[in-house]
Amino acid sequence: MTSLPTIDHDSEEQADLADEHAELEEEHADHRMFGLATFLVADGMTFAGFFVAYLTFRAVNPLLPDAVYELELPLPTLNTVLLLVSSATFHRAGQALKRNQSGQCQRWLFITAGLGLAFLASQMVEYFTLPFGLTDNLYASTFYAVTGFHGLHVTLGTIMILIVWWQARSPGGRVTSENHFPLEAAELYWHFVDGIWVILFIIFYLL
Repeated sequence: MTSLPTIDHDSEEQADLADEHAELEEEHADHRMFGLATFLVADGMTFAGFFVAYLTFRAVNPLLPDAVYELELPLPTLNTVLLLVSSATFHRAGQALKRNQSGQCQRWLFITAGLGLAFLASQMVEYFTLPFGLTDNLYASTFYAVTGFHGLHVTLGTIMILIVWWQARSPGGRVTSENHFPLEAAELYWHFVDGIWVILFIIFYLL
């Protein structure tokens, strides 16, 4: 008769410990996302420095007519479409994971990674067809520096997507509907990279 209260007391302690553990995990995930957002803000300031420096120099010291080239729009426009579509496919992957559809999630992630690789291939084609080199003038050096730096981000993002794609496999994957932070982190990073490209496209191709 004296064992029942003990069992109930143990069950209550286990339930309390489980609740505390769940709360700690939730707080930890929030802190990780905040840390990533802070990193992206700092990273965005680097791009902002490139953009502001270029626009300021161009306004204060106008470049000579032969120092600014009229870039062809088809390839960069295609790149813009590729990245915007990839943001949509990445979002679909996240929605599929939340519905515990790991197969659908992997398919959308694979498509997203493919779009990222297509962007990089298209950018390499553009580099080989540009009418200027890296050291021709300020415009050329800035163009290669900014687009190359952004291309590095796309490369890292594509690698992250492929890692999440592999970890989202079922069974045996670590990325699940319960543990979806890796996918959310990669998705936030990818949306950031896409947003930077839109600004870059406007400044260097349209202005």
